[in-house]
Amino acid sequence: MKVKVNEQYKFDVAVSDKTILVDGQPLGIDVKEVSTNIQHIIYQHKSYTVEVVDREEGGKQTTVKVNGNLYQVELEDQYDQLLKQLGMDIGATQKVQEIKAPMPGLVLQLMVVEGQEVNKGDSLLVLEAMKMENIIKSPAAGIVKRILVQKGDKVEKNGILIQFA
Repeated sequence: MKVKVNEQYKFDVAVSDKTILVDGQPLGIDVKEVSTNIQHIIYQHKSYTVEVVDREEGGKQTTVKVNGNLYQVELEDQYDQLLKQLGMDIGATQKVQEIKAPMPGLVLQLMVVEGQEVNKGDSLLVLEAMKMENIIKSPAAGIVKRILVQKGDKVEKNGILIQFA
């Protein structure tokens, strides 16, 4: 399985009953489940608290908080890879209609204007949450139809921030 973190770090991950291989190397971790969405992990003598903040339907895209830092994680299994090779991947045919807030926060900066054309990965706005600045990026190419927030607005989780044409 291919794992992409924050649109830039890419790993090959294989999971079996007793081992996890990352880029072909065994990953030695100890995991303890704290609650349904929270796990405590020890890796190379360091402690990490991992929380699944948001999971897209189907589980292919997930927002994970590790020791207070948010990460966008995308999973691609062998079937997704095969469809991509055949030119039939879902991402190429799906059109993004709107961007929602992944968490409650405060809009610090807007980086686009209505009518602007954006590409996948372009920065759209900065959202402050839990004293951390998070840059919200475009998941696909499109044209900004409407911006529903302004600098200084407080937003709730899943609140619509931007709509695309």
